[in-house]
Amino acid sequence: MGARHWWMAAIGAMTATAAAAQQAAPAPRTVALVGGHVVRIEGGAPIRDATVVIEGERIVAVGPSETTPVPAGAKVVPMQGRWLSPGLMNMHVHFGLKLPGAAGAELVNETDGAQALRMADNARRSLLAGVTTVRLTAEDRGLDFMLKRAIERGQAVGPRIESAGELIVPTGGHGSLEADGPAEFSKVVREQIKRGASWIKIAISGGISDTHGAIGAAPMTDTELATVMDVAKRNGVKVTAHNGSSVAAMQALKLGIDCFEHGYHLNDEVLATMKKQGTWLVPTIVVSQPGAYEFYRKIGSPDWYLDRVASVGKDHWAVLQKAIRSGVNIALGTDQFPFEPNSGTTATVHEAELYVKAGMTPLGALQAATIQPSRMLGLDDRVGRIAVGQYADIVAMPADPASDIGALRGLNFVMKGGRVYRDDANPAAVDR
Repeated sequence: MGARHWWMAAIGAMTATAAAAQQAAPAPRTVALVGGHVVRIEGGAPIRDATVVIEGERIVAVGPSETTPVPAGAKVVPMQGRWLSPGLMNMHVHFGLKLPGAAGAELVNETDGAQALRMADNARRSLLAGVTTVRLTAEDRGLDFMLKRAIERGQAVGPRIESAGELIVPTGGHGSLEADGPAEFSKVVREQIKRGASWIKIAISGGISDTHGAIGAAPMTDTELATVMDVAKRNGVKVTAHNGSSVAAMQALKLGIDCFEHGYHLNDEVLATMKKQGTWLVPTIVVSQPGAYEFYRKIGSPDWYLDRVASVGKDHWAVLQKAIRSGVNIALGTDQFPFEPNSGTTATVHEAELYVKAGMTPLGALQAATIQPSRMLGLDDRVGRIAVGQYADIVAMPADPASDIGALRGLNFVMKGGRVYRDDANPAAVDR
């Protein structure tokens, strides 16, 4: 056989093999959630007695059951009487969390392998608690990016992950990845982006878990902060800042910061500027309020740490109330494990409950846990709603959370990407 004929035969064989493989590939699995009531996350009357049809990972049909047929061969999951909401989203999470106290001391010599396994377990528990998307806001040595890839490949179970990599700080700041001057800051920002960071997180004031550094201080120079913002924006990456300081907040707002974490002591001028510029606030209000003390006792927090927590609690609550009244963009985040017990429920659910107590409507609090984070992340074309084209990230409960946010305490069903990870009413429906 001549060379030309050999190549033609080889190409023909490869084409036939590819075509056969394509024909042999299984069609995306179809699942139908039938009989539940779908919350309209952007407002309006719910869809009662609804059918949600999913092919593969995405939703292909949503509507009343009488007009939305279940495709032949679909896996039918009965949802009668339950309320369906988009999966919850938590925008301030540390799966490798280590805090001052007895529990943190036990992790001082934790190896990367042990920490990765601990993070994977925390990811799994978060998903089972109904949190289908997280933003990680400071993890060690690239372990967050490894975990994200493992979840995406099906090697681990957990939420969708967006991550800021390591927390970048000036020397002596609230974090461990230290830099000084424009050259060092530009390098560490680029390193996080190289690893896969979709956000950059900096600490522009002290924190409650430090023995040093005032929470109301502003230790970064204008040049350092401007460098972080410039490098991040040139790479299409957003910047968030751990912050409790009004002085530092105004400094960052002038440079176009995208988001603040905590905001313990923000004044009225800061909140007005945030509203005007569309800057986001991730309150993490649970960490400074009474429900968190159960957690602090469990981890053996020292007195100095509890004193720091108490020092911000009153102002933190007032800032949240003012932010809600003034219409600042708010996305839910906890700074505790999403599943961590807090006030008789999880930290994620209680964070939303506190938003209602501080002045939000129940629907507003549910939006802060779903569609608002998706908008903040720039993922609202994929997650945050139960709608055609969205990933099938869905949770369910016996009552309507848009009318009573406390209904989230009854959450008993979790689906992510069309797979059922939890169904307390029908355990046989869980995908193994």
